[in-house]
Amino acid sequence: MITEELKKLYTAYTGHEPDSIEEMPASGSNRRYFRLKGAPSLIGVSGESVEENRAFLYMAEHFRRQGLPVPQVFIKSDDDIYYLQEDLGDTLLFNAIEKGRKTSVFGEDEKQLLRKTLRLLPAVQFAGAEGMDFSYCYPQAEFNRRSILWDLNYFKYCFLKATGLDFQEDRLEDDFQKMADVLLRSSSATFMYRDFQSRNVMIKDGEPWLIDFQGGRKGPVYYDVASFLWQAKANYPDSLRQELLREYIDALRKYQPVDEAYFMAQLRHFVLFRTMQVLGAYGFRGYFEKKPHFIQSVPFAIENLRQLLREPYPEYPYLCQVLTELTELKQFTDDLQKRRLVVKVTSFAYKKGIPEDPSGNGGGFVFDCRAVNNPGKYERYKPFTGLDEPVIRFLEDDGEITTFLEHVYGLVDASVKRYMERGFTNLSVCFGCTGGQHRSVYSAQHLAEHLNQKFGVQVNLMHREQNIEQTFKARN
Repeated sequence: MITEELKKLYTAYTGHEPDSIEEMPASGSNRRYFRLKGAPSLIGVSGESVEENRAFLYMAEHFRRQGLPVPQVFIKSDDDIYYLQEDLGDTLLFNAIEKGRKTSVFGEDEKQLLRKTLRLLPAVQFAGAEGMDFSYCYPQAEFNRRSILWDLNYFKYCFLKATGLDFQEDRLEDDFQKMADVLLRSSSATFMYRDFQSRNVMIKDGEPWLIDFQGGRKGPVYYDVASFLWQAKANYPDSLRQELLREYIDALRKYQPVDEAYFMAQLRHFVLFRTMQVLGAYGFRGYFEKKPHFIQSVPFAIENLRQLLREPYPEYPYLCQVLTELTELKQFTDDLQKRRLVVKVTSFAYKKGIPEDPSGNGGGFVFDCRAVNNPGKYERYKPFTGLDEPVIRFLEDDGEITTFLEHVYGLVDASVKRYMERGFTNLSVCFGCTGGQHRSVYSAQHLAEHLNQKFGVQVNLMHREQNIEQTFKARN
């Protein structure tokens, strides 16, 4: 039935039937897409919701008049159920950055595509809104309290309740109302794409093109920035996210002045809101509709939530309590443990050999402490180790160990940060000295404490020659 209707449209537009028609992979929505091959090749769309189709058809025409890169619609059925649009190819931005997503190391070509996309966004938000009749938007014409509460309750009923977590609904609703107040401080007449993320951007001839914007409405600019940069499975490292955020703000200044401090403060509320909204979608599409790629995205969104909650949101105390409990549920922490970095720090004596790396990865850092002034050459320090006050005082008063460790921290911190971003699970750091008693013990102890305090990672510390082991547990 669908293919026959699309063939009729193709014939009416081109004057001949397509050579073939094949269904394309399903997206998150209930729309179905088909490639009608021939001269020309076109994309046929069948959508169950007439209102949603009309929103897309209106926006596509409006955006093209505004010079924005969206597919042209060539013909539609009288009932607006079916239409044919320009074939942009097969390359989603999500797939074009696959290597970076999987390794957290984004190449220059991938970064360039992301920069172009972020710099395009303000044009969509401002030029796209110019002259737009927002009454065509479906299901809401604007981002308002009702739509905010819909999304928050979507999260509550489709995800939170599905986890089995116990919570007080009235207290949660109180914080939902507070969140709506905060988000609505940022109302504006701009176009809010709503689902602006790398799966809804196609790459054609090296440039980004926009698709699936039919859920858009009038709303604040922050939402789309949060949607794109915190897309769960895109897996952008924070350093890249900050770089792309600067690109966006620079492009935004073409349209309005930007108070960066206020922008960043307000953005983090939208990031929290968007993270909850997508978890609701993952719950519905994954748990209820059994679509696997949504279920696979849940751990990434939960990790985003963990990172966000490290900095408190005093406006929503009970909500944050519930969300923290959510991230600590066994079904989510089990996955986290598999991907969490553990640093092994060891002190040793060179005459007994450099320690092996039990993870099997090999490598890691080995720092030679023997250039540092040695308290072991003085008789009064021989009964002590680098954990004892007399040795600590000697080393710190002398000062060489402090300079040495400053350089060590710089090197190891950089690796820990990148290992965490890339999902690596093991790093080995060893400190050697003559007897494995004074300088190496002091250095290993201080590095272990430093890494656990700064990054919250688990550190397994071993002073090999002293037969002392200590575990610094990971902090969420």
